[in-house]
Amino acid sequence: MYRTHTCGELNQSYEGAEVKLAGWMQRSRDLGGLFFLDLRDRYGLVQIVIDPRSKPELANKARKIPRESVLLIEGIVRARPKEMVNKEMATGEIEVQPEKVEVFSECGELPIPFEEIIDAGEDLRLKYRYLELRRPGMQKNVQLRHRAAQSARSYLDREGFWEIETPCLMKSTPEGARDFLVPSRINRGKFYALPQSPQTYKQILMVAGMDRYFQIVRCFRDEDFRADRQPEFTQIDIEMSFAEESDVFRLTEGLMAEIFRSTIGYEVSLPFPCMTYQSAMRRYGTDKPDTRFGGELLEATEELRGSGFRLFDESIAGGGVIYALPLKTVDFSRRQLDEVQERAKESGLPGVVTAKFTAEGLSGPLSKILSGEKASNLRRIWLGGESGAVFLAAGAFQQIVEGLGRLRLKLGEQQQTAKAEGFHFIWVTDFPLFERDEKGGLSSVHHPFTAPVEADLPYLEGEPYKVRSRAYDLVLNGYEIASGSVRIHRRDLQERVFQRLGISAPEAESKFGFLLKALEYGAPPHCGIAIGFDRLVMLLCGKKSIREVIAFPKTTSGICLMDGSPGEVDFEQLQELGLSIDSIKR
Repeated sequence: MYRTHTCGELNQSYEGAEVKLAGWMQRSRDLGGLFFLDLRDRYGLVQIVIDPRSKPELANKARKIPRESVLLIEGIVRARPKEMVNKEMATGEIEVQPEKVEVFSECGELPIPFEEIIDAGEDLRLKYRYLELRRPGMQKNVQLRHRAAQSARSYLDREGFWEIETPCLMKSTPEGARDFLVPSRINRGKFYALPQSPQTYKQILMVAGMDRYFQIVRCFRDEDFRADRQPEFTQIDIEMSFAEESDVFRLTEGLMAEIFRSTIGYEVSLPFPCMTYQSAMRRYGTDKPDTRFGGELLEATEELRGSGFRLFDESIAGGGVIYALPLKTVDFSRRQLDEVQERAKESGLPGVVTAKFTAEGLSGPLSKILSGEKASNLRRIWLGGESGAVFLAAGAFQQIVEGLGRLRLKLGEQQQTAKAEGFHFIWVTDFPLFERDEKGGLSSVHHPFTAPVEADLPYLEGEPYKVRSRAYDLVLNGYEIASGSVRIHRRDLQERVFQRLGISAPEAESKFGFLLKALEYGAPPHCGIAIGFDRLVMLLCGKKSIREVIAFPKTTSGICLMDGSPGEVDFEQLQELGLSIDSIKR
């Protein structure tokens, strides 16, 4: 037995006990009269004390041990003197006086500093991830992730769900992002795809009568990366039969409450508020609004119609709109207002017109054309009568509200706008079924298996952009953490949607024939949701990047700096698969 106890469990009740401890030497201190070292494992930290007068050989040996070496300590637990008790440590009431110190493995020169204040670049930290993961902060993140997963499993089991695994090697199907392809050695010239999600499998499980399914599953998407996105990620995947939106909302809200309570002791306020997609776009310029702070967008088209301000008049005459971004009680200097114009251009706007309201009245370009009474009315409408700044943009609705929405977030961070404490959930519903793709055609806003609103079916062929979907997203503090929908459970309707997406009958049969066939054999009404587990844990940990809560993440360019993947493969391996690469190095 290497150890009898862990480093974090010892206290005064163990005084006089003989113990064996194993772990990493976090640091050492030679104070002349006594030699101290701190031994650390996953469970905590304990102080080891050697008296060089009584154990000179042991002290000399300990002095030569490099930091982060792996040790075995055998010794006696002693209570610390009252004046030496460390209340910051769980084991701060005791120390261990060793009889034996054995070095299992010496640590070489550390390539990254080991203090909790991280002053090494992220690339270096990712290259030496095994050292980074030793930090107590990182281990806390991993532990919280584990607890969240166990909490989800326990809750869903109580709700009657079965955990069912689905394949990682599947047929390539268009679901919005590029597939990662896996060549088949046995079936040359053919490929598996790694699943972007288990969407078609979980629908087939509903046809199979499984009724309630869940899975904490790995998914893969070959897309551009950012702080909250990785090529491989984890989601809590849920599907249920004979259910509607309200059933999914109740289940998911209960799951969130359970996870937050069990991991960080936070009580979630239920039920979550709902907002339609159109309302979210008009008020926040995004379908994932951060509702913790103000600055909601306001349409100002009618208030400024006929104002005589050429930019606004021309925009309205051309069918455009004017929207305002009001920021109450925020005073911008001239330099800051110049910076706002730069932020506006970064946000996709040609620029903004600033109206600054102070105790002296309105200043800015609009002050020349708006009378005192008109300016006073606008102050009341936009700022509730308070001082502040209003940024106005004119043009096509989608471009203007999305640009102002991005600008709102940028200025909120720049001005350190006060945000409400805690976690603010909101459901976003009634998404459009279709959107315009890069080539001017139709594509699915969510995925092609999302059910349209029944009342909108007459628009499906002639006016597809009017068709609303039965899709819903769960947003938390400005992050989309879950997305789901009611599914199409009839073959005839699924074929109509495929056709409207430009997927021909032969193509639909080739890519989705197995699902279409399944829908012929008594498919129940069903719906589900997928919760982005990495993003959820990121928010629980108070982090801004999912790389902080994934044990072995990839960089923003999709590279694992620790093992060097993706890497080249031998020419013989390619030959065995029947593949060739023009630029391969031989």
